[in-house]
Amino acid sequence: MPQKTALITGITGQDGSYLAEFLLEQGYRVAGMVRRASVDKYERIAHIMDRIELVQGDLLDQFSLISVLQQVQPVEVYNLAAQSFVPTSWAQPVLTAEFTALGVTRILEAVRLVNRDIRFYQASSSEMFGKVRETPQTETTPFYPRSPYGVSKVYGHYITVNYRESYDLYAASGILFNHESPRRGLEFVTRKVTDGAARIKLGRANSLKMGNIDSRRDWGFAGDYVRAMWLMLQQDTPEDYVVATEVSHTVQYLIEVAFGYVGLNWRDYVQIDPAFLRPAEVDLLVGDASKAREKLGWKPDVSFETMIEMMVKADLERHS
Repeated sequence: MPQKTALITGITGQDGSYLAEFLLEQGYRVAGMVRRASVDKYERIAHIMDRIELVQGDLLDQFSLISVLQQVQPVEVYNLAAQSFVPTSWAQPVLTAEFTALGVTRILEAVRLVNRDIRFYQASSSEMFGKVRETPQTETTPFYPRSPYGVSKVYGHYITVNYRESYDLYAASGILFNHESPRRGLEFVTRKVTDGAARIKLGRANSLKMGNIDSRRDWGFAGDYVRAMWLMLQQDTPEDYVVATEVSHTVQYLIEVAFGYVGLNWRDYVQIDPAFLRPAEVDLLVGDASKAREKLGWKPDVSFETMIEMMVKADLERHS
């Protein structure tokens, strides 16, 4: 059997790095699309750089996407690139839309022009549900996004559906709920908490400022979730799937687990700061992943507590 080639946009991010590792294990030739930058940020893929190919391309540049597809000739494309930090989407709403909404259209258009047999995965998000209409959220729950990021993801989701139905492309979206790991950016709440607990334990800090600690999220491990992405592109027909643990936890519980791991009482160190409250809050997200479980045979392996402890341990090692 000839070796399959996959192209990953956003390969330098958390999900891109785990997906690249997973696809290499499956025997793929893996190419990653990166934007030209004066400073390379390859720390998440440094350990596999000798096993992957990097090509320059940009979701803002239609022609570069066409060129990348012609050069790499992938059978599968995983579109993980986006401006993905929700608070930044209020500060930079237009740029967020360019990458996270219109960027999807550009890469789908490139697929349509270069090779309609390419199987395409779009990284959709539970942030599309926003102010939820029903709990838990399924593939048919109406969207009510509460941030420019969420709105952009809704556009990206529906343009993927539109290209699938209009041009008969194999295009599938994974509606992934929050997924974390030691590779998560420091600006995200889980990593902010695990890094904060580690620094306080080591005497590098004496407090941690937080926003709304009552909001609830369905958090899973990124390494589990990239397996679901791959499974979606191995099916006979392209469909959209919710990927979630089906269990929600409060930010406060996240804090309790992280500080508990290092033997500290979180109440002695955590301070609520109104500056970290969002303009429009998403209070409760919890997914119903029964479709992914039944059709893909997917389920998460790593528990929430194990994941948070893994993250705190990695942050302790990094600061030691």
